Amino acid sequence: MATVKFYGNETVPLEMHKVRIVQKLCLPPVERRLEKITEAGNNTFLLKNADVFLDMLTDSGVNAMSDQQQAAMMVADDSYAGSATYTRLENKLRDLFGMHYFLPAHQGRACEHILAKAFVSPGKVVPMNYHFTTTKAHITLQGGAVEELVTDAGLEVVSVNPFKGNMDIGKLRALIKARGADNIAFVRMESGTNLIGGQPFSLQNLADVSNVCKENGVLLVLDASLLADNLYFNKVREEHCKALSIREITRRTADLCDVIYFSARKLGCARGGGICIRDQGIYQRMRPLVPLFEGFLTYGGMSVREMEALTVGLEETMDEEMINQGPQFIAYMVDQLQERGVPLITPAGGLGCHIDAKRFVDHIPQAQYPAGALASALYIASGIRGMERGTLSEQREPDGSEIFANMELVRLAMPRRVFTLSQVKYAVDRLAWLYDNRRLIGGLSFIEEPEVLRFFYGLLKPVSDWQDKLVAKFREDLGDSL
Repeated sequence: MATVKFYGNETVPLEMHKVRIVQKLCLPPVERRLEKITEAGNNTFLLKNADVFLDMLTDSGVNAMSDQQQAAMMVADDSYAGSATYTRLENKLRDLFGMHYFLPAHQGRACEHILAKAFVSPGKVVPMNYHFTTTKAHITLQGGAVEELVTDAGLEVVSVNPFKGNMDIGKLRALIKARGADNIAFVRMESGTNLIGGQPFSLQNLADVSNVCKENGVLLVLDASLLADNLYFNKVREEHCKALSIREITRRTADLCDVIYFSARKLGCARGGGICIRDQGIYQRMRPLVPLFEGFLTYGGMSVREMEALTVGLEETMDEEMINQGPQFIAYMVDQLQERGVPLITPAGGLGCHIDAKRFVDHIPQAQYPAGALASALYIASGIRGMERGTLSEQREPDGSEIFANMELVRLAMPRRVFTLSQVKYAVDRLAWLYDNRRLIGGLSFIEEPEVLRFFYGLLKPVSDWQDKLVAKFREDLGDSL
């Protein structure tokens, strides 16, 4: 996005793209929103999109494609094997990451599945800066364990630390010494740490982690799904990266890693994913799992049209004017909400704006899922669908006891090149109203609780009639407004 000074001195992010295809939205009245969130079991994942005004659930698979991506889809080679489309994608990934081997998959969690099947066994440990829900599930299903080694600053809700996604090098060394390098399946770094507010790691920190891995003969795996945001923050926040191009930072990042996997639903603005591998032996270890679980080696569960779009999208990721749109919109939203006193994760990260439910609804105990309750309340107040990223997104211990999350967040994702500034301002306004009426919000309890990934399809109910009171207050304050 361009840096333009407005004559009135207002600081506003200026989009460097124009909209050529539009999709009509619907904003149901508040009473209907209450009806729909009740039908969905107070789980925003189970809302129908037709009942959602602004879908800020995720940035996964809902980013806007460019005209060049759309055009590329028309030249796809629809061969089962030996497709020229695959070759174009493979060559683009080699060009960007410098890794010779590539395995396609239908999305990021499929890559996690293959990595876990290949390298994780009972007793193995995977150190990481912070876990993601599906990553942890795949590792634990193979009998492994996750060790989170994010620096202490990563769990500070209010901060000016520019790289809260950094791994603690001392903790990593201590863990390898205590458990033994042979018991480390691999070390995983996640770009734009999803569950702690989309916070990046520095290129220097990745280099330090890489050195420790090399010293101990341990694989370093990068989850690059949110790499675009991380590259932007490296460029603007890390002094020695300011003179580098996005392409140069990308290659330096890749050169530090043994394996890179990604969800193209985020990186590249298409639908698919893949694993890039430096070593032939590691490639051969994972290769048999692709035709077994995904598809043949030259499509891996992706459509060739999506692969063509991905190839173009990966190249567009090297354009700073493309990758800075999301972070700058998020920063604008965070600044506006801070002015209104709404508690947030700071500094503004990538992926989305993250509301701190622990402070927003500090009267709701964690056992009643405050972030889930706030996500439900926000939908009622606005028609905006956000995502709970807190205790509800954890899974219980084997003995049935609850694991309370380090953070209770409601993530309002900012899909790339999708929302307008007026829509962002609407979200700010409704959040400000909700914060002023936060004492009306109550907790949730389970009606139906799945054992695995319960946040996707679990059903909950309010612990009192607080939702009816919220609707009544909305009508009192805003009258006939939607």
